[in-house]
This record gives sequence, structure tokens and C-alpha cells, in this order.
Amino acid sequence: MDEASLRADMIEGLEHQIGETLDEPVLAALQRVSRDPFVDDAPTTGGETGRGSGGGGNGDRSLELATVVRLISALDVAEGDEVLVVGAGVGYSVALLAEIAGAKRVHAVDIDREAVAIARSNLSTAGYDAVLVDRRDGANGLPEYAPYDRILLEAGVVEPPRALREQLADGGRIVYPRGTAVQTLAAIEPSPDGTASDGVTADAADDDDAPSGFRTVETAGPARLQPMLVDGEQRGVERNRTHREDAERAEQGHFARHGWEQDWIDWDDRL
Repeated sequence: MDEASLRADMIEGLEHQIGETLDEPVLAALQRVSRDPFVDDAPTTGGETGRGSGGGGNGDRSLELATVVRLISALDVAEGDEVLVVGAGVGYSVALLAEIAGAKRVHAVDIDREAVAIARSNLSTAGYDAVLVDRRDGANGLPEYAPYDRILLEAGVVEPPRALREQLADGGRIVYPRGTAVQTLAAIEPSPDGTASDGVTADAADDDDAPSGFRTVETAGPARLQPMLVDGEQRGVERNRTHREDAERAEQGHFARHGWEQDWIDWDDRL
């Protein structure tokens, strides 16, 4: 079976799994973006195994394909939108967004240096070198390129961090997995005139878990995504500060200059 037929079967299975027909931009992106640079062989609608450095799999870095499609569908991206993705993962969802909005319009950040390297490599292989992927604490966003028309969080949070909300353009949209253990995929937008969708003030909308000044416009799920990490929680980082600093000092010790206080100082040259 050729690749086109395989993708057609994949898309048909996805639509059956999520129970709705995909929007044309998302459908076109799925048809154009090859998954091969991003994932090892895996069931097309089940869990995926991400490609890492050295060819090893990194299954905890990638999302179930149906979850990716739900997130991107809820984001409702149009060509030319400025997009920020918090949590680069293996880069597949970033590539789909680049196909819709334009590669130069998409920016991705991840707190994990290894994840950044993997995403950059995968995106380059897939032909999306123009996408910016940077190592940042996602809670701080990427203010240099703000404001953004669309912001996607690929990590579970109770509500999007304030910095991300402040970097959203007027009329923009944030999509994120809302909750802790089992999440709801939520799309929120700034409330017009501070009112929620039912006409009452956003702060008084007891049935809306959106942050103050925002309203929930779409939900899907359930989903299970890893929680957003804070600095020190990414893999390979020692959280005990003393242990970490001791290790870094030992590693850099042979570069340190010793005995400088015994050097002869020619003050005529210094003055």
C-alpha cells in the first residue's frame, strides 16, 4: 500500500476516533506532513514513539495522534497567524501548524534542552527549518515575538500562566490541557467587555474554569498530558542545588586558574 493510501486510512481512522470530520486546514496538513521524521513505526491512532538522538525512541515526548489533532483543531489556526507552541515535543504538531500558518510564523519553546535538539533535528529533516525552536521556560513564553494570535500548550496546567495570557493578541486563542491527572482540552479567548459566554461577568461565571478575563469557547477530551515543568524538573537536572553546583564546579575545575595571587604584577603596564 502506498503512502497516500496509508495516510487516507489514518485520517479516516482519526475522524472515526474523534467522532467528527476534520477541518480542511487540518486535513490538508495531515496529508502533506510526513510522520516519518518524527515517529518510529507505531499504531497510527494509538500511542506513538518519538525519534530521539541516536535513533532511540522517546515515547514520553510524543502525543497520541488523536490528541494532536484535537489540539490543533481547537486552536483554529489560519494562514499568516503568529503561533507559539509551549512544549516542542518531537516537533510533529509544530510541523502541522507550520504547514497551516507558515513556518516563519510558528515559534516553539521547551524547557528541556534535549527536547529542543530533537525537535529542531526532526523539523529540519521534514523541511521546516524556518520554525524557531528555543530552549525557554514555557511559563514565561517568548516575549520577543509577541503578541501571538494562537498559543498552544502541550502540557497540563490548571490555567495558562499569566505571561502567556499577556502575550496573546487581541482576539487570540489559547488551547491547553486543563487539569491535573485527567484533563479536558480547553480553548479560551479573552472575554469581550469582561463578560463570559452566558452574558454574566467572567469573574462570576461559576461554570467556567477559564482564568479571569477569559471565557471557554470549546472543550474536548478527556486527555492525559504531562504537567508543565518548572526549571529544575527537566530530565538530567539535579534539583538539589548544592549537589548540582558541586558537580558543575568539579566538572569545570580543570579549567580554573589557580595561584593567580602569586603572579608578578607589573604595575607600570597596568597604570
